Amino acid sequence: MGRCPECGSWNSFEESVGKASGQKGRERADSFPTPLSSIQTKETLRLDSGTEEMNRVLGGGIMKGSVTLLAGEPGIGKSTLMLQLVAGVQSGGRTLYISGEESPAQIRLRADRLGIQSSRIEVYSETELSALLRVCENVKPVVVVLDSIQTVYSEDIGSVPGTVNQIKLCAQELIDWAKSRAAALFLVGHVTKEGYIAGPKVVEHMVDTVLYFDSGSAEIRILHCAKNRFGSVDEIGIFEMGERGLQQVDNPASVFLSHRVGEQPPGVAVAPVYEGSRILLVEIQSLAVPAKGGISRVFSERIDTARVSRMAAVLEKHLKVRFSDQDIYVNVGGGIRISEVGVDLPLCLSLYSARINQPIPPLTAIVGEISLAGEVHPVGYLDRRLKAVQEMGFSRLISPPPKEKKLQLPDFCFPVSSLAEAARSGFQP
Repeated sequence: MGRCPECGSWNSFEESVGKASGQKGRERADSFPTPLSSIQTKETLRLDSGTEEMNRVLGGGIMKGSVTLLAGEPGIGKSTLMLQLVAGVQSGGRTLYISGEESPAQIRLRADRLGIQSSRIEVYSETELSALLRVCENVKPVVVVLDSIQTVYSEDIGSVPGTVNQIKLCAQELIDWAKSRAAALFLVGHVTKEGYIAGPKVVEHMVDTVLYFDSGSAEIRILHCAKNRFGSVDEIGIFEMGERGLQQVDNPASVFLSHRVGEQPPGVAVAPVYEGSRILLVEIQSLAVPAKGGISRVFSERIDTARVSRMAAVLEKHLKVRFSDQDIYVNVGGGIRISEVGVDLPLCLSLYSARINQPIPPLTAIVGEISLAGEVHPVGYLDRRLKAVQEMGFSRLISPPPKEKKLQLPDFCFPVSSLAEAARSGFQP
């Protein structure tokens, strides 16, 4: 038909070929399940991202055919991280960077500023789904980055980009393409003001890996994993934002410690925490002030408020210090979030130090788990914590007795079995 009977325009009809009804059903009927023992695996399923920290968080490298969702606050450095990833990936194939928010000229300016020069990177600015799939099919990239999934739309759905149906449909089509072509796909996502990934929660279930990119201090960026089908979710990657983009931190063990001059103030305790596969020394800072209006409150973003309230209750019960009429403020230096149980004892002594207004002696590190009965329980990897504390120049470590009886504690280690004993040891010079 040459002329459209609706709008009157000429040569505006396009041919569309659809699948015959029942075709999907016949394809499913002809396929059979495969025994697990007969499935062949390859050692070359992972690609080197070019960055040790990224490889660590992803579980050893970029898995072929995997889909990763990266989210973070605006301006945190998500686009910079992804551009450096496609430039540094060791694959031998082509990489495709798709941007729905920036023009190719803007991407080139960022690449020049970061010192990125790679002929393997293909740049494409488009937001229409079918156009993206055609380009992906023509380029056949090994790694694809889409920045961001909220900007992509399909003409099959009559709604604006970013809506629930648009995000679900576009994400599913892109995931199907990546799985069928064994290409690694990275989807950049927006976050809400509460810090959660914008859009339907089902997208987080559809992808293989979910990464959050957070800021620590002014320059420190922390990449942590909330879901990973190919590795651990406990690993974190630590980067430093500089003039040449994101750089790996050479000595992450001490990056979260404050380098103060003079005496240590009350309410500060240093703890060796186990994050992923390494030991980080962090500084826990506490403040207790009289409650306004007679109702005590807990303010803590980096450590769960329920844990802070629980430790305050244990202190009030076993050390007879009152927190019910105090507002409690807790922070972790460097902005890292801590969830490990070994932070219980340093948190308790930090709160106790703030309440009695007496500082913990300098060069003292503390680790241990606290029960509601005031007992100090052993923690894992005590030998590695001892080594990290000693390498950083600390002269005292207050810790529970080791789990392994054969582990011999050095002279600078003070084992304690109760909170009262830890309080006595913690404030002796």
